[in-house]
Amino acid sequence: MAVVPYKDKQEGKKEQVATMFNNISRKYDFLNHFLSAGIDIVWRKKAIRMLKPEKPKFILDIATGTGDFAIESLALNPDKVIGVDISEGMLEVGREKMKKKGLQDKIELQLGDSERLLFPDNNFDAVIVSFGVRNFENLEKGLADMYRVLKPGGTVVVVEFSRPRKFPFKQAYNFYFKNILPLIGRMVSKDNSAYTYLPESVQAFPDGQAFLDIMGKTGFEKTTWTPLTFGISSIYTGKK
Repeated sequence: MAVVPYKDKQEGKKEQVATMFNNISRKYDFLNHFLSAGIDIVWRKKAIRMLKPEKPKFILDIATGTGDFAIESLALNPDKVIGVDISEGMLEVGREKMKKKGLQDKIELQLGDSERLLFPDNNFDAVIVSFGVRNFENLEKGLADMYRVLKPGGTVVVVEFSRPRKFPFKQAYNFYFKNILPLIGRMVSKDNSAYTYLPESVQAFPDGQAFLDIMGKTGFEKTTWTPLTFGISSIYTGKK
């Protein structure tokens, strides 16, 4: 059974996730950095550093949201970054951000479905995604499409929440994630479901070795898993 934001609605996960992000798009950046105490920025920087030896020139950022990971990837000095997201609300905020920073020539944000990418095979040097694969309706399909659009020898880098496994951090984290985070998220975003969906989707996500197994199944080789901050989050990499 797929974990969805709005349990009283009949729409599929994809449509519900798009609606949810449209609803919270204006508050998303603030809440992201506030609820993680800014550590999400550190995680993204570390993930981008892992790509440095590859020197990718053409990068695809999937589930780009408001474009934070795409902006971070400019540290690699690429020629072009394309960001794709299912939520027009998030992209609007992202485009405003690019204009303010004067980055609209380097970063192009497009509406699109991560599981049905409108790009040719063997197209990108690197595919990156932060906190997005958890929202895929069909994880295997999404990963298989990422593999398809990567050039042979290209690298995928995925940053995603995972579940801490050690006492006492596991207990403290679970309390924060299930009680505090949804409360603050609700108050600020005015969406009752969005920040309840977050811990539920993390609990349901196949993290760690289970995710590496799915990556392998969809074609990726030389896969790696790097836990971050006591296992709250993880970076996964794979090669085509």
